[in-house]
Amino acid sequence: MAQEAASTLGLKQVRFIPAGEPWQRDVPRAPASQRLEMVRLACAGNPLFVVDDREIRRHGPSYSVDTLTELRAELGPDQPLCLLLGADAFLGLASWHRWQDLFGLAHIAVAHRPGFAQTSWADSMPSALQQALAARQTTDPSALAQAPAGHILTYAITPLDISASHIRTELQQGKSPRYLVPDAVLDYISPNQLYSE
Repeated sequence: MAQEAASTLGLKQVRFIPAGEPWQRDVPRAPASQRLEMVRLACAGNPLFVVDDREIRRHGPSYSVDTLTELRAELGPDQPLCLLLGADAFLGLASWHRWQDLFGLAHIAVAHRPGFAQTSWADSMPSALQQALAARQTTDPSALAQAPAGHILTYAITPLDISASHIRTELQQGKSPRYLVPDAVLDYISPNQLYSE
């Protein structure tokens, strides 16, 4: 998704920011330091990808609004920023901490599979999120470069049925998720006995 987003949206850089203490899910099975190392291994060799460890270093829950506030302060008020989300994550956006503040900090780019029915998708959103989508939606990726924040763009990506939960399940069952994760990451997981029973 990150590589395709960079190409489709004309991004100069994609930052990977692993959550230190995710607040909307169970405690991760792998420690933050090891999750950070896996992200570094996965991103190695791609000049567009940058690993940012700020949420790992931060104490307390990892809120996207705090991270984007820090990035906005570092990069200035005029630098366009995009928060990349999958369609499922976007559907839950209204449950995020200070979610409405995100629009003043970044654009939100929502990746979905081809053939995605946006009309029925919007109907399944909370009304506040429907209103935000109606007020902020653009279909033009170049609009993201013309303003620092505020737009919501949905775009199609190549359908790949890969999920972190599926990969963890494969590992727990002693199966190999080779080709679902970069070899360097898989080679790190095995000797560190991550995600195995």
